[in-house]
Amino acid sequence: MNGIVQSTNFYVVVLLWIARVVIWTFTCILLAWLGIRVLDALTPGIHQRERIGENPISVSLFIAGFLILIGLVIHGVVTGPIIIGTGLLYSLVDPRRLGLIAISFFISLLLGIALLHIIDKLTPKIPFGSVEQNSIAVGIYVFGYLFFFGLIIHGALTMPL
Repeated sequence: MNGIVQSTNFYVVVLLWIARVVIWTFTCILLAWLGIRVLDALTPGIHQRERIGENPISVSLFIAGFLILIGLVIHGVVTGPIIIGTGLLYSLVDPRRLGLIAISFFISLLLGIALLHIIDKLTPKIPFGSVEQNSIAVGIYVFGYLFFFGLIIHGALTMPL
């Protein structure tokens, strides 16, 4: 009888773990999509979503960045701390962690764009706006953003509160 209870508890834990991974992954992917939209607005000279589709290499770079982002998010979810003893909803979606991710998202996006503008001004012989001239360059640019954002989200998911 004891073996049945232990295996039932194991399956419940696995189902909760899967639910947690799915919830957080979709939440973070929604933020990444929002980030690309904001990136378009903050860098009006580079039309990311329009240019990526012009070349299969650009599309593959976008997909690769997206997969790295998902991998970092899932790794962050499965290795991050879980609140135990606070109820089902809090063990699946911790509001404090969600707030930390939202703050990390906005701060990293704004800080990243600000630093890019500063570095662009400090290096006049390296015209950052020239990225727009080549769809592969735009794909690499967005790949870098997705990787950057994945690292930020991973840090927010694994950071002890």
